[in-house]
Amino acid sequence: MEEKTAGERIYLPVQNAGWGWAIWRELFLELYESRGLIWRLFLRDFSARYRQSILGILWALILPALGVGTFVLLNRSGVLQVGNVGVPYTVYALMGLTAWHVFGGGLPVCTGSILAGGSMVVKINFPKKALVISALGQVVFELLIRLGLLTVVMIVFRVAPSWTVVFVPMVLIPLFLFVLGLGLLLSLCNVVIRDTAGVVGVVTSFLMFLTPVVYPAGEGGLLAKISVYNPLAVLVTAFRDVALKGTLTDPAAFGWASGLSLILFLFSFRVFHIMEARIAERI
Repeated sequence: MEEKTAGERIYLPVQNAGWGWAIWRELFLELYESRGLIWRLFLRDFSARYRQSILGILWALILPALGVGTFVLLNRSGVLQVGNVGVPYTVYALMGLTAWHVFGGGLPVCTGSILAGGSMVVKINFPKKALVISALGQVVFELLIRLGLLTVVMIVFRVAPSWTVVFVPMVLIPLFLFVLGLGLLLSLCNVVIRDTAGVVGVVTSFLMFLTPVVYPAGEGGLLAKISVYNPLAVLVTAFRDVALKGTLTDPAAFGWASGLSLILFLFSFRVFHIMEARIAERI
């Protein structure tokens, strides 16, 4: 609930009550009005990350190249034994790692975004969710760089994408919602329990090997059974399917994973708004 005087917005305690339409309208209106702040926070984080760095944004190319190179060597040496995946393994692995980076790179930075705000969180009254969203903006930028690298690699290996590649952004939206939903909740947990960020880093690394990122899930194996209940497996596979095959391997699974992502985001968005006023007390 709110009162407006002289162009200012004054929030009352009852604004956090309920889950009705008025609350959601207030939430998304606040998010829209925070777009300038989110952009400035993104530029601040971008500058801090690459300022006084010799290689600068080249790190966004070097890291995925090293990651793909490692898995290509493991595959050629017989350690992974991936088998035939329909395209050159370099393309397959880079495509999987590109999609996975949205989760593996996005969740840790979102989790630590509130504490990374430092004294600003305590001294300035602003929507704290802007910190989480701007942190995910860094991942969006890196994703664009990785997609450029992926395009070059596909040209080198003469792999033609399907015409449905134009729908890749739509396929990635549920993945971003999933990450943002978890990120909002975990950023709150990280304010209370500072070990949360460290645990998230370990868990995301472990989850990568339970998700068909650099090798297919197969049929009948343990990974295939886990992938049925793993929304990340569905969303990563959908990215490859739309880009290469022109159709989804399992449209029903993509539907439930997308629905889960949306529900998680809306629930987390609401919970974060309820707890937002208490964040400064915990910093």
